[in-house]
Amino acid sequence: MKDLWHEAYSAMKHNRRRTMLTMLGMAWGIATVVMLLSYGDGFGQACTNIFATFGTKLMVMTPGRTSMQSGGQKSGVPLRFTLDDVDLLKQNLPQITHIEPEVWKDSHIQYDTRTFDFTVIGDYPNTVYIRALQTQQGRFYNLEDQVQRAHVAVIGSEAKQKLFSGTNALHEHIRIDGISFEVIGVLAPKMQEADSNINRVIYVPFTTMADLKDIHYLNHIWFMYETNDYLKLEESARYLMAMQHKFNPADRRAVMVYNVMQQVHQFEVIALGLKILLAFIGTLTLGIGGVGLMNIMLVSVTQRTREIGMEKSLGARGRDIFLQFLAESLTITFIGGALGVLLAFVVSLSVGRLTLYSAIAQHAEAGDIRLVIDPETLIIATIILGLVGLVSGMLPAIRASRLDPIEALRYE
Repeated sequence: MKDLWHEAYSAMKHNRRRTMLTMLGMAWGIATVVMLLSYGDGFGQACTNIFATFGTKLMVMTPGRTSMQSGGQKSGVPLRFTLDDVDLLKQNLPQITHIEPEVWKDSHIQYDTRTFDFTVIGDYPNTVYIRALQTQQGRFYNLEDQVQRAHVAVIGSEAKQKLFSGTNALHEHIRIDGISFEVIGVLAPKMQEADSNINRVIYVPFTTMADLKDIHYLNHIWFMYETNDYLKLEESARYLMAMQHKFNPADRRAVMVYNVMQQVHQFEVIALGLKILLAFIGTLTLGIGGVGLMNIMLVSVTQRTREIGMEKSLGARGRDIFLQFLAESLTITFIGGALGVLLAFVVSLSVGRLTLYSAIAQHAEAGDIRLVIDPETLIIATIILGLVGLVSGMLPAIRASRLDPIEALRYE
């Protein structure tokens, strides 16, 4: 084996310029494969980061209006959620880990001489987990605040900027529809598209919201869960609501469910499809380098015909000639591949972050694409490289091994 690789190295050294050009072709091809695969991975990770900002194993239920007749009741009947529905879901669906009612209202918010219209949301303290909220300053309200109906508020980053500019907001008092609330926390910015107001929301305890609005009827029910069968859980939740409110469980308009994991799964399929497409394109690009390698090796076989004839006349078998030329092809392939991977690392470090979600949203750098080359990408690229190198080297090696030694010695 050592002699085999030594002969391959000697042949490559004898034709340095031709070998280097062939290696460059293979290097460019494998670099393209690695970068395209990294782009596909980066796109998938960007989608994951976007959903992680708002929560993944999450469902939001919104009452609607029936569109089917059921149990003698006509269609078009509006539904209204109450806290009884929250208790029903919590008691009958053990997969639910956190659940909360939500009541919201667009209110006039005043601090000093500044007045704005922001959305005020009343919900339980566990909304910090359900909505994946992070406090940048201060704290979020807790169960004690909820029980005491404390007039405390946690404000979004943009609401803080508009109300307080660059001054401190903690422990200051704002007026919500004329009622005084103490600011106990400021939220970290979340990804926000141009038409979204997510960073201008003000959160208050659910019980305290009763001072601003009737909280008997709920706007939404949010819950997190621990199960991979999210479609079955959604159907179970619909069935419970149907039994509670006497509507047909198949009526999708009666209760609208936003199932985040369904969206996540769709984007995962898109990301996988994109990665397969990019791998195919990269393989075609690498195949061009493989064709170049095949042509160069065929030229090498032609130029070394007399040498092959001499080796066979001295007792070399066809198998030995085959392995000699195949080893030379694979050596060129993998040296070129190593150079290509190095080039891909240089390009990925130089490029850094590619704009994706931040083009349409604020605070969305985590939703951009980063060309990070992980071990899985290198393994896939190495497999593709090996197959291309093997296929490209097989034909010249077979041709060399089948040369007739007498005809080869006569070749001019």
